[in-house]
Amino acid sequence: MDFNDTPQEAEFRKEVRTWLDANAPKHLEDELKRASFGSNGLESEDPIKASKAWQKKKAEAGWACLHWPKEYGGGARSAMERVIWGQEEGPYSVLSGLFTIGHGMCGPTVMEWANEEWKERLLPPLASGEEVWCQLFSEPASGSDLAGLRTKAVKADDGSGDWIINGQKIWTSGAQNSDWGLLITRTNPDVPKHKGLTMFFLRMDSPGVKIVPIKQANGASGFNEVYFDDVRIPDDQRLGEVGNGWKVSLTTLMNERLSIGSGMSTGFPELFKFCMDMDIDGEAATADSGVRSKLAQFAVKQSGLKYTGMRAISALSKGETPGPENSIGKLVAGATMQELAMYALDLQGEAGALWNEESPQNGRFQAMLMRSPATSIEGGSDEILRNIIGERVLGLPGDIRVDKDVAFKDIPASGRAKA
Repeated sequence: MDFNDTPQEAEFRKEVRTWLDANAPKHLEDELKRASFGSNGLESEDPIKASKAWQKKKAEAGWACLHWPKEYGGGARSAMERVIWGQEEGPYSVLSGLFTIGHGMCGPTVMEWANEEWKERLLPPLASGEEVWCQLFSEPASGSDLAGLRTKAVKADDGSGDWIINGQKIWTSGAQNSDWGLLITRTNPDVPKHKGLTMFFLRMDSPGVKIVPIKQANGASGFNEVYFDDVRIPDDQRLGEVGNGWKVSLTTLMNERLSIGSGMSTGFPELFKFCMDMDIDGEAATADSGVRSKLAQFAVKQSGLKYTGMRAISALSKGETPGPENSIGKLVAGATMQELAMYALDLQGEAGALWNEESPQNGRFQAMLMRSPATSIEGGSDEILRNIIGERVLGLPGDIRVDKDVAFKDIPASGRAKA
């Protein structure tokens, strides 16, 4: 691996730093630096307004969605330049969280599968932060097994060509703040489950769409239930052919794992600083050999993740396609975050049970612990990622699948209504 910038990359990095120094919302920097996983830390301003304002400023200067073509609102930059921007944006990147799903997952899917008219309509306001997108995939009975979904789309009987949608999605991140959604449905229950799916996009304020935020253990409501009651979608809002929705969804899922896996934090820098600043029985926490040992274990994992990520960056800099590094990164980072947050609370002793203004670090590690279990599910559960790594990287035999060639309507539903 070569960790040095090429002359061109060094010049680009300098350009990025100059622009950020002149334009970044520095009045929010301290708050953003205190952000924890599951919270952006903003209290002085409305987080959504601040996020949209920052995205708009980036878009106006050509820094939004750097890898997208300019005609769609992007910067037409290389993959490596996108990496450099991410490294330099620093704490201000927290403001981009509102757009992660749209920019990293929905946008690339629309770009690959929509017609030119829709691309020109949808992508520029997505890139600039004027419109927010969500991903309507998981259901109560089909999360990791996405192809088992039961939300139905049937042709309207009035000859309009429109589709009528009925069903439910769950764990939809950011639905309550979204203008548009990417929706996968079942259009044919008479074929095997992967072959009867069709992808659409729709306005989230469409008649018949009901969004119900889910109150999480950390007090936030980032996830939602979304209900569809005779929702009408025009056929020109279909992505790909009827029955080809699984192929379309793979575009979204591959980009989802790249977006989540490449940017996931473990919280180690925060824990290290916390240990450097705290005392245990009147002595510095780092004077305790047990604390030092634990920090060393976390440091090894953090280093492994860093340099595994560097392998992907090195591949990009050479014009190559990164390998499975991001799946590995998500799998390890998610588990490490949970372990690290629990250890931080152990160090806090009785104060670890608090979660208010009296909490150490303003409750950062409490928020991290409450949010961290989701990392083992979102973007592909740990079990799914292990299967991917085992089958596609290590070449191990795949799991036995008894439903592979069975019509979806004939798959036992364990007491649930059949399609």
